Amino acid sequence: MTDKKYTIKDIARLAGVSAGTVDRVLHKRGDVSIKSFEKVKKVLDEIDYEPNVFAIGLAAKKHYTFICIVPDFIEGDYWHSVYLGIERARKEFRSFNIEIKYQMFQHGNPDSFWEACKKASEDSADAVLLAPNFRESTLELLKILKTKHVPFVFIDFNIEDAGALEYIGQDSFLSGFIAAKILMSDYKQGEELVLFLSDTKDSPAEIQMKRRLDGFMHYLHQNIGDLKIHEVVLDKVDVDRNELVLGRFFQQNPDATYGAVFNSRVYLVGDFLKNHASKMKGLIGYDLLEKNVELMKQGYISCLIGQRPGLQGYCGVRALCSNVVFKKQVQDTRYMPIDILIKENIDFYFEFV
Repeated sequence: MTDKKYTIKDIARLAGVSAGTVDRVLHKRGDVSIKSFEKVKKVLDEIDYEPNVFAIGLAAKKHYTFICIVPDFIEGDYWHSVYLGIERARKEFRSFNIEIKYQMFQHGNPDSFWEACKKASEDSADAVLLAPNFRESTLELLKILKTKHVPFVFIDFNIEDAGALEYIGQDSFLSGFIAAKILMSDYKQGEELVLFLSDTKDSPAEIQMKRRLDGFMHYLHQNIGDLKIHEVVLDKVDVDRNELVLGRFFQQNPDATYGAVFNSRVYLVGDFLKNHASKMKGLIGYDLLEKNVELMKQGYISCLIGQRPGLQGYCGVRALCSNVVFKKQVQDTRYMPIDILIKENIDFYFEFV
């Protein structure tokens, strides 16, 4: 490796080819013989060549349109953080003539998701960033993108066989496995576990939650034998119904001392415990929503698992930019860290954006 800055003429001289040949190799324009290509590639590898991306941006005449298909949001929630990450990337790469367009949908609503996909497929896009909530609709969109040779990146959830340029998000199965390991680390024989599940648990949009649950149960089967497990289904929005369901459950099951929530709505349980001046020995959930964090600081939630949604949004746009604008190959999977937050370290944690 060397710090010397090589020009196209330098590379051409070292490879024994013309400067035009080097330029075509660097910008993947074709019309280069295999022999010449190998000569140039050998020199590029030896000098560890990195293109001057700022010069590329200044010289670029082409304008690029990236379409982001993500759920709509309210300020402070998970998808708001994703949006902020996308916007940070947009500002960072705007000198390369990149325009970001959004097609937003209602999370968990298949019709809304398909409508967003349909609009995106009808638009002129150079690349697509996609949260693939519904598999079949996603695959229909991808058929169209592939015929147009439009690259796409998945965030938050992965469809492994779909041919995405890159997936950016957590390993959901491993995340669930780790959640169980943390939650049950102080388990005593005879104590009981309750899984707080969503009323949308059977929705095709909840595949990520199911993978977390699979990982969670895998740890239990491997490490804890005779364990009584309850399931409590909570409504996404009906607070009064949840109050009745939780009140009845805890009255009938006083030994249910551990609880797990596999999405960001762990505050539903935390709020109930706070309102009834009660606590569980352990309660774990996902995402650093303001109300989740506050309940954890107060001791009603034991632990939160963070997914760095802002970094997911940023890295998604960056991967598309690297591939489409700079013609670089990107890795096919970029797993986000599985951040473990407790009240003692939450004040020292900050997101990427």
